[in-house]
Amino acid sequence: MPMEYFVEEDSIVRKIWGKGDTILFVFAGASAEFALSKAVDWLYFTGRLPSDPLGRLFSTVSYARAIVFSEKKAALHAIDTITAIHSRVEEKRNAKIPDWAYRDVLFMLIDYSIRSYELLERKLSGPEKQEVFDVFYRVGKRMDLNGLPKNFESWEIMRQEHLHQNLQNSHYTKDLFRQYRKHLGLLRYSLLLEAQILAVPKKVRELLGYRKVSLLKPVLGFYKVSRSIKIDWLLKAAILPPKYKKEIKELDHLPTK
Repeated sequence: MPMEYFVEEDSIVRKIWGKGDTILFVFAGASAEFALSKAVDWLYFTGRLPSDPLGRLFSTVSYARAIVFSEKKAALHAIDTITAIHSRVEEKRNAKIPDWAYRDVLFMLIDYSIRSYELLERKLSGPEKQEVFDVFYRVGKRMDLNGLPKNFESWEIMRQEHLHQNLQNSHYTKDLFRQYRKHLGLLRYSLLLEAQILAVPKKVRELLGYRKVSLLKPVLGFYKVSRSIKIDWLLKAAILPPKYKKEIKELDHLPTK
């Protein structure tokens, strides 16, 4: 009997999440938007995000990859684990994380998956974008989230509404960017900002006061060539601290079936 996966083996979502450079752009964009979320105080409640923002990034990556590449039972277990972790935080704080905040995270994963792949590879077709939406929609349904859009077209409308309603440049925003700089160092922090300019939607760019064009844009062509001659890992290692070299290399290895 063939093994059943949460995400089909030939899915575009596996291609997106099977490459380390694409994932790094996903989280470059998400790190900018997370800092603007009106619900970012929830991420500060446990203290994990400001104390180790990069560790939190790789923790999130590991859960996302478990969902994308695992067989169905293991993927559902990973989703249930995420739900349980958030439930414990809610119990400690004696309050509920709003549904829109959960939706925002799913919306970020959908949006930055598409944006990052299109930056580094090619434009996605309509059905491929729908496929990305479907995967994260099923994650949201498993988490019993309310108010999810039913298809990609509805998501596009709701995504714009969320960008305009749920983001603000607050003292948390400024503190989180200070933490990014502290943990990355000035050079890597500067690279992060340029990657964010490339990856984020217009509203996020405006709220952070970013210019329209990233200095990395002319470098993308060279980077794509570097992948074909197998030296792209050197560039990835330059982006993140040596402490995370093992995690960086693992991003490019698809889990065994």
